[in-house]
Amino acid sequence: MKFTVESDVGRKRVINEDRAAFLERPDSLKLALLADGMGGHNAGDVASEMAIQEMTNYFLQKEFQNPSIEEKRQWMEESIANINEKIYNYSLENEHCKGMGTTFIAVLIDKNHCLIGHIGDSRVYHFTSNSVDLITRDHSYVNILVDSGEISEEEAQNHPQKNLIVKALGTEPTIEPDFYELTLKEYSYLLICSDGLSNKISTDEMAAIITYPMPIAEKGRKLVQLANDSGGEDNISLILLMMTEEEV
Repeated sequence: MKFTVESDVGRKRVINEDRAAFLERPDSLKLALLADGMGGHNAGDVASEMAIQEMTNYFLQKEFQNPSIEEKRQWMEESIANINEKIYNYSLENEHCKGMGTTFIAVLIDKNHCLIGHIGDSRVYHFTSNSVDLITRDHSYVNILVDSGEISEEEAQNHPQKNLIVKALGTEPTIEPDFYELTLKEYSYLLICSDGLSNKISTDEMAAIITYPMPIAEKGRKLVQLANDSGGEDNISLILLMMTEEEV
């Protein structure tokens, strides 16, 4: 598996409240993590940093022995619940962090199988040579309106409250992530990104860069550059993974 990680402050923000990481254990289990923090003065980066560090610790310390999908999901669910509680309690105990929270994506990769835990409006896309699929569904106000039939998918794209999320890690005492499963095929790509990227670049523009023959690190840099060229109003973070032939 090839991968690249990018995180950029963007052109309008002073602080980067995004965090992203890619981890691999000696047993070849891999974990991709992305968090987009929010809330309070300087608190968004506290929430996202806590989320990534805590999940990293859980992943590296966990003893897995050929875990089933259910075992992996249970581990991820329990880990996210514990992290949520820690961030929530920290925000109560520290006035400058009151109300902080973060989006969160964890992708546990075992060979070519991916288990995805998702909270908020950061996204996971799956690209092949001729298709693109948005795997996650934003926990957003506009998606509630779409689900209830009040607005269309097209109207949601330009809705004034498009960025209002209804679920974040650490803002409530408990959390229920969404879970997805995906099998990565040979030469397919997984893109994990914050809304600083997905709000500025269309899926066609993403696909044009991701499927172009150039090194994967350059693909990551080109995606960030295009988001900045399109305004760069927010922090921009991504993890791009490619499943290579020898992995399958």
